[in-house]
This record gives sequence, structure tokens and C-alpha cells, in this order.
Amino acid sequence: MLSQTATIHAQLPQVTEPRNPGMPLDMDWVRAVQANTSAIERRAASLPARRSVKKHHQAAWLLRAVTCIDLTTLSGDDTQDRVRRLCAKARQPITQRLLDAMDMSPITTGAVCVYHDMIPAALRALDGSGIPVAAVSTGFPAGLSPLHLRIAEIEESVKAGAAEIDIVISRRHVLSGNWQALYDEMSAFRAACGEAHVKAILATGELGSLRNVARASLVCMMAGADFIKTSTGKESVNATLPVSLVMVRAIRAYHAHTGVRVGYKPAGGISKAKDAITYLALMKEELGDRWLQPDLFRFGASSLLNDIERQLEHHVTGTYSAGYRHPTS
Repeated sequence: MLSQTATIHAQLPQVTEPRNPGMPLDMDWVRAVQANTSAIERRAASLPARRSVKKHHQAAWLLRAVTCIDLTTLSGDDTQDRVRRLCAKARQPITQRLLDAMDMSPITTGAVCVYHDMIPAALRALDGSGIPVAAVSTGFPAGLSPLHLRIAEIEESVKAGAAEIDIVISRRHVLSGNWQALYDEMSAFRAACGEAHVKAILATGELGSLRNVARASLVCMMAGADFIKTSTGKESVNATLPVSLVMVRAIRAYHAHTGVRVGYKPAGGISKAKDAITYLALMKEELGDRWLQPDLFRFGASSLLNDIERQLEHHVTGTYSAGYRHPTS
């Protein structure tokens, strides 16, 4: 039975790892980091080509992917009604009919991610569910407002009840190689978050090189980031497999050096169920099964859930349903 294959439960453990306390900035380590672009691209290209799961195993992987989604709405026309609908979907991302057919207990998404103004509406809609509210902050998506305002924005979102804060780094610090400035900025953001977990968005499509991505990943973890995240979803290039490989290997190196597990969140452009399985395979191969839990891995996505539910419908019935039958908001 599928429920024996996919060990997924209604009440997911959202936080089981100790917070990342950070460490002093180690410039020797940062400068030593390199990135072999051709080797990275070859390894990344091999993942979707040779990782294929079918039938019950595919369904189990897709259900796991659902539990790792940060169901997101970050539009200028967001309303409280839209957020309430999104939260209802987060509470029951897969229709009960499909869950019953697969002999599955209820599942939820990993979190709901919104702008600051929508935190109260999300908290009301998720009350009693155990699903955390994440808020984007620090002048998202560009991150170019004054530092004291970015810190104040974090503090306001934490005060409003956000359990997770997705911050954006200043790309100029990376592009100019000012690693001390990046470390100091990230440290200030981490302090402002208090008990809320902090996800550092690197905006990798704007960092210029994979080496810069690797070094920025390491510096943000040294400064106390609990997660490192690829993108805001607003850049022209968002999550890619080569970038993801670089970032998860930085996580692996940091864990080997400190014993601390840091989470990973690819975001932007991941909309197909098959892509979700590829990313899960990457995490399993590079970091191990522990990183397949929602406290260490998240998808930043809005439309991914729609395609996963369509694939599960096909698994159960043998036919695909129309996309409009599985709205997220």
C-alpha cells in the first residue's frame, strides 16, 4: 500500500533541527571555494536523464514533494480572500478522494509564504493547523532599501506572527567581493529574526558566476542562515539544477565542518511534478534522506501543486484532469 511507502503524517515535524548558530567569518575558507562549471553542468544534466520512478513509487515521491512546498502568493494584487483560499489549499493540498484511493492520511504543505501585510489573514486561516507562515522581507525582491528599514521590516513581520522570514541579500556585496559586508548584513538579519527561522535568498541569477553562488552560500551560513534559497522568483533566471548542486554542496561542506544542518529552498520556475522529483533526487543523493523533510527542504512554488495533483489523479484514475479542477487560490 502507498501509505507504507510514503511515510507522511498529518502533523509534520516543522522544526526538529537546532538553529544554525553561525560561526566567525573564515575568509581563508571563502577564498578557497571554487566552482568547476563544466563538471557541475555535466552532473546536473545527468539527474533528470537517469532518475526515473514509476507508479506507486512516483506517487510517494510526489506526496513527499507536497509536504515540502512553501505555497506562495507574492503578487501586487493579493487580497485577504486570495490568501484565505491559499491557506485552505495548504491545509488540504490533495483532495480527500485521491488520498482515500491511495490509503493515505491527510498531509499539508510545508508553509504558506506571503507579503507582510497578509500575515494576519494567513495566521487566522491557518489557526490550529500547525502550518507556519513565512513572510518575505528586507525590501523584497530587490533588497535595496536602507538597512535600518530592512531590519525594521523583519522585526515587524516577526511581531505580526511570522515563524519564518525570507530575506534577500545585497547582490552588490557578492559582485564586489565584499564578503565582510555580506556577513555583517546577514548577521544583522539573523539577529532581527529572533526565534523565527531565516531563509537567505541569494538571487543566484544575478550573482554572475557559480563561484559567487558557492561563496555567498557559505558566507550566509557562517552568518547564521537557517536556509539558503536560490531566488525571489522575480529574476529572469531562477532555480536551476547547476545552481542547486553548488548550493547543496556548500551545505554539505558546512555540515561536515560544523555539524550543523542548514536547509535548502529552490524557488522560481519549478512548476512540473517531474522537476520536483528531480530536485528530491538531488537532495537524496547529495545530502541524504534527512534533507527530504520539510524542516530542511522546501520548494518555493505557486503552480507546482497543481501539476502534482493532476499527476496523482492520473495515478489513481488513469486519466488526467483539467488544471482548473485543482486551483491553488
